Amino acid sequence: MRRCLLLQPGLVSYDTGLILQNEARALVEAGRYDGILILLEHPPVITIGRGGGDENLVVHPAWLKARGITLARTDRGGNVTGHNPGQLVGYPIFDLAKWQPDVHWFVRTLEEAVIRTLARYGLVAGRKAKYTGVWLADEKIAAIGIAVRRWITGHGFALNIANDLDLFAAIVPCGIKEFGVTSLARAGVAVPVPQVAAALAAEIAAVFGLEYVEPRGETLPMP
Repeated sequence: MRRCLLLQPGLVSYDTGLILQNEARALVEAGRYDGILILLEHPPVITIGRGGGDENLVVHPAWLKARGITLARTDRGGNVTGHNPGQLVGYPIFDLAKWQPDVHWFVRTLEEAVIRTLARYGLVAGRKAKYTGVWLADEKIAAIGIAVRRWITGHGFALNIANDLDLFAAIVPCGIKEFGVTSLARAGVAVPVPQVAAALAAEIAAVFGLEYVEPRGETLPMP
């Protein structure tokens, strides 16, 4: 059984989320934990990954700024996506050498945890050929974009629960023009983010074969 720390700082800026990831990575690299799972929410932010995505930003950056929406470039994989309150963002900082040094397996296992979580609420979700993430029919409900360095993962997934989906009108989400986005709320499931976070943390523990442990004296920066 792998030993992991669960960190839930609440609503934090995207930059603070990056700081938390870096601190978590240092602890995992030092062997203090096999992994650290960070579950949080972000204020409105559009992020562009290593795969590019400027062409999929359909508004001017000044338009975003005027509405208090941050624009951030990041080293995760994938294209452009958005985060805002009501969306659960997960950053699993895992040492894949303790599981399987296989990025494809890691992504598919994350998808499985989300699919199982949605099943708890009566939603039949699945995968779509050619695309990562989790889907309800032809609408994406969870996006995945990761980074891996020396088999330690970073970044992760974003699950739409009750967030304002109008944010995605400013972009072509993940560069996918033919399909839209959805959320638990839009699918008719009214559930608070903390409840979904608890369910998803349990499903991640199940599919990855891990247990959550108490901190070993470290203090990660908390907003």
